[in-house]
Amino acid sequence: MKKNVGSVDKIVRIILGLVLLSLFFFLDGGIKYIGLLGIILLLTAFISFCPIYTIFRINTHSKE
Repeated sequence: MKKNVGSVDKIVRIILGLVLLSLFFFLDGGIKYIGLLGIILLLTAFISFCPIYTIFRINTHSKE
């Protein structure tokens, strides 16, 4: 699994993931389950790999 998520992208994913995940705990009704999408963003941030980026051949990870 080749890394394709860069550091700025990773920070944005973590922040957005935490915001979405908080929706699950603070909202009522069926819309609160949209907040579970935050888990996907957090997971892709921590493993530095996004399968959707692979499909579209996007790479924000710089080669150091």
